[in-house]
Amino acid sequence: MRVLRFKKRLMIFLSLILLTIGIITAELNLRYPKDLYLYFGEKLYHNPALPYTAGVPAGGVGMLDSDGTIKRDTSLLDNEYNIELKLFGIIPVKTVNVNLLPEKNFVASGKTVGIKLFCEGLMCVGISEITDKNGRVYNLESLYGIKAGDILISANEIPLNATEELGSIVSKSEGNPITLTFKRGDKTFKKEVVPIETDDGFKLGIWVRDGAAGIGTLTFSDPDSLSFGALGHPITDADTGLIMPASGGEITDATVVGINKGLSGAPGELKGVFKNSSKPIGDIDKNTEKGIYGKLNETCSYLNGTEYPICTKNSITEGKAHILSNIDGETVETFEIEIKRVMRYNIDNFKDMVIEITDEKLLSQTGGIVQGMSGSPIIQNGKLVGAVTHVFVNDPTKGYGIFIENMLEESEKIK
Repeated sequence: MRVLRFKKRLMIFLSLILLTIGIITAELNLRYPKDLYLYFGEKLYHNPALPYTAGVPAGGVGMLDSDGTIKRDTSLLDNEYNIELKLFGIIPVKTVNVNLLPEKNFVASGKTVGIKLFCEGLMCVGISEITDKNGRVYNLESLYGIKAGDILISANEIPLNATEELGSIVSKSEGNPITLTFKRGDKTFKKEVVPIETDDGFKLGIWVRDGAAGIGTLTFSDPDSLSFGALGHPITDADTGLIMPASGGEITDATVVGINKGLSGAPGELKGVFKNSSKPIGDIDKNTEKGIYGKLNETCSYLNGTEYPICTKNSITEGKAHILSNIDGETVETFEIEIKRVMRYNIDNFKDMVIEITDEKLLSQTGGIVQGMSGSPIIQNGKLVGAVTHVFVNDPTKGYGIFIENMLEESEKIK
């Protein structure tokens, strides 16, 4: 009996050890991906209290100091380090390739701009039932499988770029079938649909949108490549919540003319108007989960602001920081915030930090984070670390931020 109890306890003990090792190994893989990128002078994030060590193997081009700083042998030109991770300082677990990048500066903006996004085709934002002249009811979704979120590319092989184009084709059809080409995700479909004759003419009962317009905040620009990034989150359709597929767009000068103050349960917003809307200051190339990206005109004044070095997620710390934001007229101001939490290994790539507005002036004027402030650059220790993206609906003093390296990664894809 005692032997059985001993075996049972031993099995439980060994299982706990294996479980612990499994959890630690999983955490190692999460904290340290196969490749890490650091700018010169940054520190590798490592918590010495954890039961594993991180060090540069013998024969490497440097060594890892106790505070995480990679001490580089300047006589060698290699900019890559293999960091060896060991459990309890004994069991090799993983080798991580650390790439050291040359320091590069970007202009941090904070300026409110007008945004016009042109949709790739027409986005279906809703289907409604329609009644023909004889009182019969039809629905495009049940008849042909067309759904909200589908992108209408063409009608009778005629490319669709504006809502009026589809309306014209339908009204002139006289009830003859129309071949609609549409995309759903990565798949393309063709359907023959028959317009329904109603008391108001021929209809399909489909609601479409050809673009979006509003204001947002320019985060950064690169005077060398003319590239820019803004918002830190995607432009989505108000009805479907889906990312609007962009075929292009433009940004213009804008000015803030008023504020709807944010309250718990009711996010506020900046009220802005476009200036010189016929003269765009830049072109939008891409609308992504991490913001909008494109190129500024060579003469754009936003290329001439204060430049900041970039800080990767490894060197961002919880604590004081500030944001640059334009909440009145065209003036960019500095406001104090607190970075409450840094989520370095979060899979949601635009909710990387939890921030809190602590600046009394900003709180009194806006109540915290409001719509239109998305994209406001976050500065910490003299470096550009990220941008404001979202507000907490039930607490407008708090919100999310995105790491600047995630935005730059997206920007690099369009160069």
